[in-house]
Amino acid sequence: MNSLTLEVNGRRLRTEIEPRTHLGDFLRDTARLTGTHLGCEHGVCGACTVLMDGRPVRSCITFAVACEGRHITTVEGYDGDEVMHRLRAAFTRHHALQCGFCTPGMLATARDIVLRLPDADEARVRLELAGNLCRCTGYMGIVAAIRDVLDQFRRQPDPAVTALRERMQAGLPEAPTPPVAAPDGVRPMPAFPGQQPAPALAMRASANPAAAAAPTPSTAATMEPAPAANPGTRKGTQIEASFDLPFAADAVWAFMGDLPAVAGCLPGAAIESQDGDKVKGRIAVKFGPMSAAFAGAARLERDDAQRSAVLRGAGQDSLSQSRAQGDIAYRLESLAPEQTRVHVEMLYALQGPLAQFSRSGLVKDFVRRMVADFGQQVARRMAGDDQGTPQAPTAISPMRVLLDLLADRLRRIFRRRG
Repeated sequence: MNSLTLEVNGRRLRTEIEPRTHLGDFLRDTARLTGTHLGCEHGVCGACTVLMDGRPVRSCITFAVACEGRHITTVEGYDGDEVMHRLRAAFTRHHALQCGFCTPGMLATARDIVLRLPDADEARVRLELAGNLCRCTGYMGIVAAIRDVLDQFRRQPDPAVTALRERMQAGLPEAPTPPVAAPDGVRPMPAFPGQQPAPALAMRASANPAAAAAPTPSTAATMEPAPAANPGTRKGTQIEASFDLPFAADAVWAFMGDLPAVAGCLPGAAIESQDGDKVKGRIAVKFGPMSAAFAGAARLERDDAQRSAVLRGAGQDSLSQSRAQGDIAYRLESLAPEQTRVHVEMLYALQGPLAQFSRSGLVKDFVRRMVADFGQQVARRMAGDDQGTPQAPTAISPMRVLLDLLADRLRRIFRRRG
């Protein structure tokens, strides 16, 4: 056993500890400060990040005995910190947390960014956050919150924060700061202010006046799809589906080149303007109690020889400010003179509050159902049964989808046994 003396959140601690004990385990098991979360325990995810003499460290790979005489600040000890007061309020305002597991470490890193990089732009903030992983938010709210606080100190410098920045630049440890009263509407940690279940965060984004007034990225109407990339380097969620049409491949190919007609077959989609192979418009979807309306732009690339095409698009949801970008590729296969199969491959990525749903099995089944509905509408339109009536957004009950998935799983089990 080794003797260890250090200061944690302004309180001096002295104890006997095994040399192999990590700081994160010491904080949780000995100091009973469970706001520090342990995730990967390899120093990769950043959830365990705490401040040592004002600098962020990974507590899961830092030995406690190496902290002899140091000042440790955990998420429970930020009440007297002006930077953290503003960050916590900004995290609430910009919906920068959902499950909250990464939030204690994310706040420690965010504080370091605000103090060390007063002129950081979005690209630099994202680079600095690369060591803190979040599986819920898509990082948009986190980045917006940090930039919000940076902008606050640019507009109205705070003498205490300026002094902290000067000490940091000089390589000096932070001087202890006396506790100050929390600003209105901010409760001390670990009960993080405004914490809500993930779906509620996404749905209440537009109901918060402060969030509505906060600076947001460029609007979806000005967003352009990314240029074509090597398929091997593209990232995102991939979904494959297909549907059959009782028409010749040439007729289907001609119809699929008419973007307004195609959009009229996709539930919830509408084209607002077209310039050659480029279009701007919006698409609305509903999934149980959740809804989104993405507005953006898309570009169609067609290969007549192969009867294949790719629609590359990008958009932003006006409600949650989530951003989406992806490709919809389709290829025609002639099964018979009057029978064509359309193979569809979707590759998409979401950022923002809705990103937590992007890899869900329920969502994948939801998208496949949308493709099936689209195929039915194309067949009706080509047969002349539907003369262009706009389709309402597809609304699917998650419970119905779940039951269908369970039924499909049972059918597979019985087929294997048979």
